[in-house]
Amino acid sequence: MAKEHSFDISAKIDMQNFKNAINMAEKEVANRYDFKGTAYEVNYKEGDKLLVLIASSDNKLDALKDIVIAKLLRQDLSSKVLEELRVEDSSGGNKKVTFKVVDYIESKEAKKITAEIKKLKLKVNAQIEGDAIRVKGKSLDDLQKVISEIRSQEWEAPLVFENMR
Repeated sequence: MAKEHSFDISAKIDMQNFKNAINMAEKEVANRYDFKGTAYEVNYKEGDKLLVLIASSDNKLDALKDIVIAKLLRQDLSSKVLEELRVEDSSGGNKKVTFKVVDYIESKEAKKITAEIKKLKLKVNAQIEGDAIRVKGKSLDDLQKVISEIRSQEWEAPLVFENMR
């Protein structure tokens, strides 16, 4: 009897890498000439899974966003881990943007992913298990085709393929 192989599709992010990226962004902003003497803040609220950026103007806020995203990419994290919730005025004439940290796949998107896997007509089975999608099949080649096909498409969640057995 052939052994069955599997892997999981999830949106888990390495929180240590995320925190490192935020810390590196804070250090870079502190040393940048264009931020000297201006009000800015990078605040990660771990319990609420929110990242709040505050800057003195729209231009500074855009620069701050770019720095944070560059540091996330350097830590091998997708820019999709941040979902912009709102941009608003803050006290003192500052601008504030709030991001939600995305580390899960929403159920609608999980259903779309499993439907997409079924469309491939490969001998694999995809099931939603909690906050991950487990894909099982007897052929490693089929599983690798699923991975490459799902990676080639655009999804809202930052997908991670893990636990290949």
